This record gives sequence, C-alpha cells and structure tokens, in this order.
Amino acid sequence: MKIKAYLKPHCGWSNGVRAVMEKHGLEYEDIDIINSRENYAEMVERSGQPLSPCVDIDGVMLADVSGEEVENYLLSNEMVKQTADSSDVPLDRGCSDEEHEKMQSKPVRFF
Repeated sequence: MKIKAYLKPHCGWSNGVRAVMEKHGLEYEDIDIINSRENYAEMVERSGQPLSPCVDIDGVMLADVSGEEVENYLLSNEMVKQTADSSDVPLDRGCSDEEHEKMQSKPVRFF
C-alpha cells in the first residue's frame, strides 16, 4: 500500500492521521504542507481543495479528513484489520490549546 499524507507539523487533525498509521503499523510519507509551498500546492492540486489533512491511499485521495475517517476507510476497504490497540492521541479532534501555542511561537505561512 502506498500512502502519502499531507499534514501540518503541529495539528490535532494531522496527529490523528499519524496515530492511525502508527496504530496499524503502516508505512507512509509524511508531507509537511506548512513549511513547503510546493507541498501545499501539490496537495491543493491533487485534492481539489485547500483544507488538510489529505491522505492519498493507493491513488484514492481522502480530502480534509480526520484520523477516524482514515481508519474507517482503511477498515471498510479491508486494507487493515480491526485491532484492540488504542492511541493516546485523539483521532477526531482539532488542535489543543498547547498546539495553538506552539503555532503562535512561529509565524504561520498562508499560501
């Protein structure tokens, strides 16, 4: 399975996607859309919209998704098996107050 995940370095939604990948032991390419204008442009071109996270799984683009939605896609298409393992990271939440503080310490780049 080839997975490209267009993610922000500090984001609750992006961390939820990362947690799903870890939970199921999936290899994926973590593509930083905040610190690379080219990566962000590629995500917008491929997904047809500007919101993240976006995850390409074997050529199918899941646009503006949560970790929970990615996991549901993987399970419903029998790409992974249900597991009792859990994550300390919420799969369906935006940024926490701490993550917002981290983002405020660095300039946020809008493209």
